[in-house]
Amino acid sequence: MNPYKVLIVDDETDIIEIINYNLKKEGFQTFTATNGVEAVRQAAAVKPDLILMDIMMPKMDGIEACRSIRANPDCADMFVVFLTARAEEYSEIAGFDAGADDYISKPIKPRALLSRINAILRRKKNVEEEVKDKKLIIADLIIDRESYLVFQNQTEINLPKKEFELLYLLASRPGKVFSRENILEQVWEESVIVSDRTIDVHIRKLREKLGDNYIKTVKGVGYKFDQ
Repeated sequence: MNPYKVLIVDDETDIIEIINYNLKKEGFQTFTATNGVEAVRQAAAVKPDLILMDIMMPKMDGIEACRSIRANPDCADMFVVFLTARAEEYSEIAGFDAGADDYISKPIKPRALLSRINAILRRKKNVEEEVKDKKLIIADLIIDRESYLVFQNQTEINLPKKEFELLYLLASRPGKVFSRENILEQVWEESVIVSDRTIDVHIRKLREKLGDNYIKTVKGVGYKFDQ
């Protein structure tokens, strides 16, 4: 039995059936919902590791549902992947801004979908194991939350507090795209007025100290950490 739980959300029952069949065949525990309201309720009730969710749905669309799920502290660690026939750039940006981790276009290819899901959940497992002692070990980097120290190839890298917190945030979810709004909410206090330019400067300084291989820019959305 696969230890991971997946919530499938789509208003098209044939798509739910196809995904459900393929995931169960691989041993996943699956749950289903046909609209955003059910998705929010199910996410809170069953605590899935990953949510596959359509965007255009009745009662509550996927964007709004994702925002509601992200607003629940108990759902903070869930991966949310949008499945949608909409390929416009603004739809992707809206999805990432709402807190999505990935974006997969329809029509769905079951084998490719399974491969993507497994890759996402491997990242989750690796991060969970590494974050137990608040220490991230990724490639040649060691990021120690307890001591606010960063080592690259066993050489200490001196980072001011905000640069450290920004790096730790991105590295804690490799592959996840963080919008500038996400970064502002999680790294800077609400009482502090910070512009997008401030974030860009901190990213540039991190790249100067660590190299350009780790932090990638997702045009029009934000930044992500690549392993």
